Parts: sequence; C-alpha cells; structure tokens
Amino acid sequence: MSTAAGAQSVDRTLSLLAMVGRHAERGVPLSGLVSQSGLSKPTVRRLLLALMRAGLIEQNELDRRYYLGEEAYVLGSLASRRFSLLQLSLDSLHRLSQTTEDTSFLSVRRGTFALCLYREEGTFPVRTHALQVGFEHPLGVGAGSLAMLAALPDAEVDTILAANADLLAEKHPLLLPEKLRRDVAQTRARGFALNPGLVVANSWAVGRVIRAPDGRPAGALSIAAIDSRLQKPRQAVVADYLAPEAAIIEQKLEAMFGTKTAPAANGSRKKSPLPASRKSRP
Repeated sequence: MSTAAGAQSVDRTLSLLAMVGRHAERGVPLSGLVSQSGLSKPTVRRLLLALMRAGLIEQNELDRRYYLGEEAYVLGSLASRRFSLLQLSLDSLHRLSQTTEDTSFLSVRRGTFALCLYREEGTFPVRTHALQVGFEHPLGVGAGSLAMLAALPDAEVDTILAANADLLAEKHPLLLPEKLRRDVAQTRARGFALNPGLVVANSWAVGRVIRAPDGRPAGALSIAAIDSRLQKPRQAVVADYLAPEAAIIEQKLEAMFGTKTAPAANGSRKKSPLPASRKSRP
C-alpha cells in the first residue's frame, strides 16, 4: 500500500469513528455509516472491523448498530485529565446542587445534538429523572440544550433545526423548528433557557450556556426539578445561581486555553456575570 493510500485509509477510519461517536447512545446502523461517509458498504465494513479489533467501537448483537467501545472510553478518560470541561465544572455542579437542593447537569454539544456529560444529585427528596448521563437530545430540546442553541449565530441555528426537523417531528412534536426559533429568541432576551416541562411533563429546568474563549458554546449548566419547584419567581433565582458558576468555568477555560473573542449570536461577545454575593435562597 502506498503512503498516500495508507493515509487515506487512516483518515477514513478515523472519520467513521467520529461518526459513530456522534450517535452516542442511539448507535448507528451500517447503512447509516455508508450513507454518511459516501464509501462503499464493503469498505465501511472493513474499516469498522479494524476499529472493532482495536476496541474503539462495538456492534450490539440485538440491534446490529455500532456504538463506541470500551477502549474509546479509556482513551477519553485519559484525555480528560488534561482537557476536560467536566473536571473544570465539578466544583460548580456540586455547589449548585448543594445550594438549590435540586439536580444539576453539565451538557455539551455533539454536532446537532446535546449530550449530558454529568448529573449531580440534589438533596430535595422528590427528584426528576428525565435526563441521565449519556442521554442525547436534538439541540434546543431541554434547558441546557436550548441555552447552547441560542448562543449560536442565526444561520447555524437554522442549519441545525433543518437537520433535526424529521427527528423533532417524530420524537418531540411540542418542539418543532418554529417553536424552537421562538424559544431561542426568548432565551436571548431573558438571559437563560427555560424548559417548562416540554420534554417530560413534570420535569422543568433552567439552563445557561458556558462559552469557550473564542465565544462559542463550550457546554451548558442546567438545574432540573419537579414543576412545583421551578415556577416563577424561582426560575430567575435559579438562573442567578447558574450565572456566576458559568463565569467561573469560563475563567478556568480562559486560563487553560487563552482568551479569544468572537461574535456571539447577537453580534457581541457575551460574558456571564462574575460571582457575586447571594442574598436570596431558592
């Protein structure tokens, strides 16, 4: 095999690994990978077998879909020790759940989806279990997911909603693209995202975006609770707890990667307010 052909094979293999990773908990069938990659079915199968031998992906025997494998988890865990939004966010998540007594979450963007990376339980005896670690939702579905979508430029929002339109219609009929566009506008005007039980009826949530040093969304913090605990005016109170913690994480990211500014969704770089004293209790 020539050097050029070998490099092309490596590129294709890594591209397939990334495609499988983007589907996370849902998995992806062979036909989906063939369609997305533009490669022939025999080529995709051959490259997938190489990834399976390395433990980077695995095939479920029941649904025949491909998922990330154990070795991918190990490599991700090792990498997280150096570059991990989760590690930078753990203290904030702990403080949020202690202060509010509700469950806090860290989510990140994965293509046109939001992925829940971490869940910190609160002490309030009645909890919502609508969102678990590893769950994915189309961007805009859920408070943290909506916070990230609203932080993107309008053109990118439109592209994402168009890509997810069929899935939204099938799985989230209360959150079709036009509804999410209105939610994006409300989130920008309000300063935080609100999910008033539109994913699971009795599970409400408030979310705020975490921005990377370049101004784009690095992730989102959110607080979820049963509906009776997130009515007005507590929504704004909880959002006020999220804001300084998002700012703390952004400062850590800037210290790690340096400061670069970029336009936010409305054309200006937005910064979360710096930590301040908290006089009100939830």
